Amino acid sequence: MKRAVLISIIFTLMFGSCSDDSRKVGDGPREGKGGVFFGGVFKMNEVEDFRNLYPLNITEVVGHRITNQIYEGLVKHSQKDLSLLPSLAESWDVNEDATSFTFYLRNGVKFHDNECFPGGKGREVTAEDFKYCFTKLCTVDPDNQGFWVFKGRVKGADEYFQSTIDGNPLPEGVTGIKVIDDYTLQIDLNYSFSGMLQILGTPFCWVFPKEAVDKYGIDMRINCVGTGPFYAKTVKLGDAVILAKNQDYWDTDEYGNEVPYVDAIKFTFLKEKKSELLEFKKGNLDMVFELPIEMIDEIMGELADAGSGASFDVQVTPALALHYYGFQHQSELFSNKLVRQAFNYAIDRESIVTYTLQGEGRPAIYGIVPPAFKDYDFEGVEGYNFDPTKAMLKLTEAGYPNGKGFPTLTLQLNSGGSRNVQIAEVIQKQLKEHLNIDIELNVMPWGQHLENLETGKALFWRTGWIADYPDPENFLNLLYSPHIPPNLSDKSYINSVRYKSEEFDSLFAASLREVDVVKRNELYRQADQVAMDDAAIMPIYYYEHYRLLQKNVVNFDINPMEYRDLSRVYFIPKDMVKRKEAKQKKKRPGKR
Repeated sequence: MKRAVLISIIFTLMFGSCSDDSRKVGDGPREGKGGVFFGGVFKMNEVEDFRNLYPLNITEVVGHRITNQIYEGLVKHSQKDLSLLPSLAESWDVNEDATSFTFYLRNGVKFHDNECFPGGKGREVTAEDFKYCFTKLCTVDPDNQGFWVFKGRVKGADEYFQSTIDGNPLPEGVTGIKVIDDYTLQIDLNYSFSGMLQILGTPFCWVFPKEAVDKYGIDMRINCVGTGPFYAKTVKLGDAVILAKNQDYWDTDEYGNEVPYVDAIKFTFLKEKKSELLEFKKGNLDMVFELPIEMIDEIMGELADAGSGASFDVQVTPALALHYYGFQHQSELFSNKLVRQAFNYAIDRESIVTYTLQGEGRPAIYGIVPPAFKDYDFEGVEGYNFDPTKAMLKLTEAGYPNGKGFPTLTLQLNSGGSRNVQIAEVIQKQLKEHLNIDIELNVMPWGQHLENLETGKALFWRTGWIADYPDPENFLNLLYSPHIPPNLSDKSYINSVRYKSEEFDSLFAASLREVDVVKRNELYRQADQVAMDDAAIMPIYYYEHYRLLQKNVVNFDINPMEYRDLSRVYFIPKDMVKRKEAKQKKKRPGKR
């Protein structure tokens, strides 16, 4: 309760003078049925550039947040509660042992108009399009980072993938992907896996037309052709991405209104959180995700003179996300478990969360799976509490007494905001203080950072993981050794630390085949514990998501995955905002 009150006071101080009149949207909202409003441009910023907008090569959150408005798959998640919803499949059947899934596609769904089609007019989507995309997913290609979602699971996926490596693709394709008719698709699995529907909601399973691949090839990185509520109108890397309303979108709301409601979405790419927040204050942005710690620090001394209420909405939720540091297990240095354990014991996560993050987050003293999963026993996993004595004993046992002989180590991290650098500097200091190890920081652009850690060039790096779908399996999958490519220089998007453990793999593989949720979660927990005992990674903190939202924004729910679906977001008129504020002031209690 104290924390919530503190945040509210801080926000009041920061933005109490901000006026809603600063925001202008076209000719103003147009009212539809059921009290919704049409029109306007939703504006948001990302502090990192996107890496790729091609569905099979989306491996970071910025690309995902943009393309989630452009592309669609068979199913999708609810922005409100992450439950599964029908998307291009209006319904589906699952057999008794969850080894066969049959999807019934909507009639009349069309790809966006694009030059890749004759006459520039988008054509209808059929089951053959999904078969084409799923076959591409099982094809070796530098631009395909998603094979892991079908690998070992879908019948014939592994065999077809190997055939493409050999240069002789099997003529029958992937045997587990079957087109029954134009609007019916069947997917057969090698084993029971009830989480398959969650997998099918990821970007790797979105549909796109063969015509676009034929025309644009690798340039699909910026040329997007999907079926979603918005199409890519302007894509300028590092500058702006503008998505315009798809006038031929297939969906309607419960009142019969066509969606989406807003006319466009604009993404900008200011690199500093402070600048982003100032733009929000001016009304030039409709939402800010994550708060700049340095601005909260600036106003802590002004709390005694707080105002009566924030001029915008605040959204907070525990996150399905983990901030962690990776070790390259195939290096001589970090192949030593004792070194990895020493590093883990040397970090004071409590102080990082309390002082560096100002309480935004939760110390990662358990496992790789975040606490935000309701039915997962995260407290049943013993991680690493701060213990400098044990840290030095482990390092001595590893052959480096008091850090003697340990090489100067480079910690690689990405640019974009100051938070990552602040945490890295604290970790640099703690490793020096508690292990007598010298750490140098190397800050680089996001794309280069990912390329280095995925191709084995980095030994020690900062990274994070936000769930692709709401299942603990999505986090534990990061440590599953079958994802490791044969060569260190080969790209390893999943399991970039290249951790190998027969015990972990056995437990994880058994969990994938377990249909009973309680038993599956227990297998997950056991696998999580094995990884922590091995110090497979160095968890730092579990995220909490904080968002600031202008008061005239409606239907933009926050969720633990920061999954964004703007198809039903709209702006209310300014006079309604004022009436809403008046009601809130009447309900707001006085000072105590």
